[in-house]
Amino acid sequence: MNTKEIKYNPIGIIHSPFKETEGVPIQPHGAKDIKGSIEIRKKLEEGLRDLDGFSHIILLYHFHLSKDHSLSVVPFLDNKPRGVFATRAPKRPNSIGLSVVKLIKIEKNILYIENIDVVDGTPLLDIKPYVKEFRNMEEVRIGWLTEKDDKFKNFKADKRFK
Repeated sequence: MNTKEIKYNPIGIIHSPFKETEGVPIQPHGAKDIKGSIEIRKKLEEGLRDLDGFSHIILLYHFHLSKDHSLSVVPFLDNKPRGVFATRAPKRPNSIGLSVVKLIKIEKNILYIENIDVVDGTPLLDIKPYVKEFRNMEEVRIGWLTEKDDKFKNFKADKRFK
């Protein structure tokens, strides 16, 4: 396997009311109506053209507070160790996070968003428009989360991934 190093430069910074990891909703579904913003680097502002026609966007970001990783984690919503790739835990070999948020408006290089589940100051790697027709999956299984789906909405992060 080629182990060549890959480097990314953040395109911006995500701002939210969450100053630390504890208490952050674990998914955008549990962050309903929580407002935030994204400051895109000025030199990339032109790349935002036409994005305002989309109601939701996909954010890819770097879990900058995650300093190490484990291949086995006890995820939120569970008390049993799971393989990290069967979870959405932040302590991963590559600390990449993903959230789908509501886009409210864009003013120059600032995006105003809702349903944000990210710590303030998180480096943003990329934005993609969310198109539900592209993601329409008919037969979806959710593995060990099958019996946990009623807890998603109100669960907040604790200290387990500091």
